[in-house]
Amino acid sequence: MVEEVTSRRWRPPAGGLRRPTEGAALMRSLESAIKHLITVGACLVLSACGCSSGPEETVTISGEPFTLEVVSTEATIQRGMGGRESIARNGGMLFVFPEARWRRFWMKNCLIPLDIMFLDARGRITAIHEMPVEPPQAEGESLQEYEDRLPGYPSLLGAQYAIELDYGRISELGLKTGQKIELPFDCLKKRLP
Repeated sequence: MVEEVTSRRWRPPAGGLRRPTEGAALMRSLESAIKHLITVGACLVLSACGCSSGPEETVTISGEPFTLEVVSTEATIQRGMGGRESIARNGGMLFVFPEARWRRFWMKNCLIPLDIMFLDARGRITAIHEMPVEPPQAEGESLQEYEDRLPGYPSLLGAQYAIELDYGRISELGLKTGQKIELPFDCLKKRLP
């Protein structure tokens, strides 16, 4: 068999000869590009599945990305949006609770009107409310009197999550009770104390 191979004459390819270094350089370049694409693709997949390391999560609502500040401790939940003077059009706050149960929010110390939607453990909207600004605690009014006069906005059914958005956004987005919001559930569970 060796004799057959050595006895044949070699002919150059029809397109002419290429220098061996051109082919090798092309292969190295192609190999490098493929490795780069695989790395970038893997990073994109991992970041899409990964949890945010900061105080916010990006949640898509009706096809629009919203940057929501996540609150999950008793102190941050109690404070909520109180004292804030503005909210970004596609910003808001995502409240995370350890379990689904009946909830009630109010506008204590809130300076801006808000929308709120309550969601069950699977992300289904259980209630929606528009919450106008309430007059602040009056001089001479006790804290108990102030809190007693604030209207409450209930979840109606068990809620494990609540999302507050800029006033009027829920209506603009066409959201209704029963619709599902895709939340990063595993990431949110990790944020619970």
